[in-house]
Amino acid sequence: MRATALAALAIFFGFTGSIAGQSQSQEKNSMNVKRITPVLLVKEIEPLIPFWVDRLGFAKIVEVPDGDKIGFVAFQKGSVEVMYQTYASVQKDAPPTMSAESRKGPTYLYMEVENLDAVLAAMKDVKIVMPMRTAFYGMREFAVQDPGGHFITFAQPVAAQH
Repeated sequence: MRATALAALAIFFGFTGSIAGQSQSQEKNSMNVKRITPVLLVKEIEPLIPFWVDRLGFAKIVEVPDGDKIGFVAFQKGSVEVMYQTYASVQKDAPPTMSAESRKGPTYLYMEVENLDAVLAAMKDVKIVMPMRTAFYGMREFAVQDPGGHFITFAQPVAAQH
C-alpha cells in the first residue's frame, strides 16, 4: 500500500503517530470521527416507527412534522442512531442537486447485534430478503427490507453464539 493511502487511513482512524513522512502539521489537522449516522430517504416515515420502536426497541428521539405527516425522524438505542427523512422534506430543505439525486435507490445497513435469534424472532412477519446464513467472514446473518424499502442485514459473530 502506498504511503499516501496509509496516511489517509491513519488520519481517518485518528492515529497520531508519524507515518511515512507525515509532517507534524498534518498530524495536528487530523480529523477524528465521533459518529456516523445514516439518514435514509423514504416516501413516508409513519410505517417505520413500529419497525424501529416496537420490533427493535429503539426510542424515537426526534420527530419533525411536514404538514400533516412526519418529515424527519431519528431513532436511537444506546450509541446507535438512524435517521429517516421523506423525499418531500428533502426537496424542500436540500439544494436541487441533492434532492434530484435522492431517489436513486435503497440503502444497505449492516448491523451487528448481540442476539441474532432475538432479532429474527422480532422480524417474524417482515419480508426476509436474505435467509439466515453463515458467511465466510465468520458472521451469522440475515437481511430484511424495512417498510421504507431499505435493506438491513443483522449479523452476529459465529464465535459469540451459545
